Amino acid sequence: MKPYLLASFLLSAVVGLCSHAQAANAADAPRPNILFIIFDDWSGNHAGAYGCKWVNTPNFDRVAKEGVLFRNAFTSNPKCSPCRASILTGRNSWQLEEAVCHGGIFPSKFAVYPDLLEGSGYEVGLTGKGWGPGDYKIGGRSRNPAGPSFDKFQQEPPASGIGKLDYPRNFEAFLEQHDKAKPFCFWMGFVEPHRAYEPGSGVRMGKKLADIDVPSFLPDCDIVRNDMADYAVEVEWGDTQIGRALDALEKAGVADNTLVVVTSDHGMPFPFVKGQIHEDGFHLPLAMRWPKGIKPGRVVNDFINVRDLAPTYLELAGIEKHKQMTGSSLTGILGSEKSGWIENRATMLVGKERHDLGRPHDWGYPVRALRTKDYLYVHNFHPERWPVGNPETDFGNCDPSPCKELLKYLGGYYYDLSFGKRQADELYDLRTDPECVYNLANDLTHHAKVVELREQMMALLVADEDPRALGNAAIFDTYKYVGSRKKGYETWLAEKLKTAPDMKPPKAEPAGPRKKQKPAAAIN
Repeated sequence: MKPYLLASFLLSAVVGLCSHAQAANAADAPRPNILFIIFDDWSGNHAGAYGCKWVNTPNFDRVAKEGVLFRNAFTSNPKCSPCRASILTGRNSWQLEEAVCHGGIFPSKFAVYPDLLEGSGYEVGLTGKGWGPGDYKIGGRSRNPAGPSFDKFQQEPPASGIGKLDYPRNFEAFLEQHDKAKPFCFWMGFVEPHRAYEPGSGVRMGKKLADIDVPSFLPDCDIVRNDMADYAVEVEWGDTQIGRALDALEKAGVADNTLVVVTSDHGMPFPFVKGQIHEDGFHLPLAMRWPKGIKPGRVVNDFINVRDLAPTYLELAGIEKHKQMTGSSLTGILGSEKSGWIENRATMLVGKERHDLGRPHDWGYPVRALRTKDYLYVHNFHPERWPVGNPETDFGNCDPSPCKELLKYLGGYYYDLSFGKRQADELYDLRTDPECVYNLANDLTHHAKVVELREQMMALLVADEDPRALGNAAIFDTYKYVGSRKKGYETWLAEKLKTAPDMKPPKAEPAGPRKKQKPAAAIN
């Protein structure tokens, strides 16, 4: 019998879908090890396995080829802390109280899968970025929710923007000391391709600007192409670390029974993407390999939420799903021999509250959205607010970059797309507008679809016990921000009042419709 078929019997037994005899045969199979690899700010379509030609990812592609590639993997909140909290707890971010916010507090009341696995006999470890930024100690934890740190070794990267931590060597150190009689669960958190980048590193390391695919929400010019080339080489550096981690598994003799999961927390750190409720912001790369449990070469279309990972890990470890977890295990999909739509998971909730500072009173920009096979419906609860932060605080929910400075300099179409105020309702037809540039919500021919998706979204949010859908939205404004306040609105206002004590703060302006004008001519 092929190894993946044997493991498939194990998975089926766990969910009660196979015969008693099959369950008895599978009961003696060892629990799988888990190696979870997560990039920081890597967009979902920037890998060779997804057809991308200008970002080379041979090791991610290998994981996909030797396992399963997911075409529709999503985070429910496209920012570091909220996404990682969802991964760890198996809950959507609006179900996590303070942990819904970027730079917030991680309440200890929420169980996390590394602790649960450790309690069942797994050894757990972490190298690089786990949960964060934020404060888990205030919440009552003594270590990062992703596990105990094994950050000992460093390496010399090829560009100054790349971190020096030697993730694979730290993983090897973990393997060298871990009890071979126990399974392990290890979190490898890259800080790539998070900014800042070494300017020009992409071209210096061999990237050709003509090869870059510039998205329609950014101007096609050398400034943008150079910035994206610098991003690409950081993704590629992370990919080399995947290869070294796979080698470490082979060297330790544990590759066959290790589930390798590779993904990201949200999209690339560019205007219109990171932290924003657009397709490229919350659509993630995801591939899994497990020689004993996954038939290789499969491609799955089902919608996968990062909150599904924790219950999957627990089920594979023979642990009952924790009562707090609202995600759905993927064991049925992993154990299937099919490609395409396996369980027809075809809807996804997305949203956010406060990310980075930049508005009066530390207000956030609350959004909820529903993604279906064909549409993305978005509802902005406070369209009078600036979606990326106020202009006077430099649009704090967009990372500093050459692209950001270019859009601020140009103004007009691209500036409005990324930084301008938005309507209460947005509707995008992903079949014709996958990058979410043309809002159809004001088109009367789509009114019925807006109403239909809004009602469906709110019903799902009520079932999710989202405070914003249950009439308790005010709770989100009470959650404390524990990060730097250098770019906060109050800090900006205090500095201004020193030189102009009679100055009145800018007034909020009503949101206008997103423009449908065609992009300006290319700028070189």
